[in-house]
Amino acid sequence: MEFLYADWLGTPAWFWLAFIGLVVVLTAFDLGVLNKENKEMGIGESLKLSAFYISIALAFGAWVWIAKGGEAGLQYYTGFFIEKALSIDNIFVISLIFTTFAIPPKYQYRALLWGIVAVIVLRGIMIAGGAALVTEYGWVLYIFAAFLIFTGVKMLFASDTPMDVKGNPVVKWLSRHIPLTHELHGEKFFVKQPDGKTGKLVTAATPLFLALVVINLADLVFAVDSVPAIFAITTDTFIVYTSNIMAILGLRALYFALSAMVHRFHYLKYALALVLVFIGSKIFVADFILGGDKFPPLVSLGVTVALIAGGIIWSLVKTKDQPMVIEK
Repeated sequence: MEFLYADWLGTPAWFWLAFIGLVVVLTAFDLGVLNKENKEMGIGESLKLSAFYISIALAFGAWVWIAKGGEAGLQYYTGFFIEKALSIDNIFVISLIFTTFAIPPKYQYRALLWGIVAVIVLRGIMIAGGAALVTEYGWVLYIFAAFLIFTGVKMLFASDTPMDVKGNPVVKWLSRHIPLTHELHGEKFFVKQPDGKTGKLVTAATPLFLALVVINLADLVFAVDSVPAIFAITTDTFIVYTSNIMAILGLRALYFALSAMVHRFHYLKYALALVLVFIGSKIFVADFILGGDKFPPLVSLGVTVALIAGGIIWSLVKTKDQPMVIEK
């Protein structure tokens, strides 16, 4: 019993075990029930499943509020909403990756699911590293804050040039160093095929595996923004990690609904840019204007939600005449 109450990064072990158990159950449910057969997910089913994941995330936030206090609860919700909004940008990139590698919708869900599993591990490593830096060197928070402000300003003036997926250095390296198939083999990431030179059977990666690799690389790029953003809200590692992961868990469900209309969220990037500038600025405001007092968590949550909601509503209004783009 003492083990359950031992301190893990500032939070009792049973908190972490409860969260890990929830993630395992949701992932097993996803793999064993929802994705038992490869099929294309419709927009209606996608929205229902996404609503389910969001409900779980909000309920978990209520538990955090009760167990750790109102301030921690507000910090969790702020981090969750920021990460959820940033995930819409992820959806645009993921859609582009699947299109580039000609992955049909019925196989996309499985690739997304394994991508999320990898993200849970990678984000954990990044957050653990960030927590260690912040704990050892408090001034690192100022670097995070300055980086968020710089990133936000850069987003305001960035062009909409799409990423060159096949020109990615990692994709080029994989293409040169491992056998690859030119066609899909269902849901398989690897297959056995004869070597072109020796005729012996070798293990070859499919386009689905390449898509999975690029999706995880793209997430690492997005994590460079999102992880510092949540550290700028709180240095509680438990809040940082759980808000991040709970937002990501529902990404695969949300993808199929938003990928058909992601082009309608053009103006959301400006709202996200302002959110990053705001989150970064409040670190300096709290320390140099408020005399070291904490920036009010309720104000942070209110401003964050208002900017994101405003960006979504304005985007939908300005693009109301544009049709949905549904992949075949």
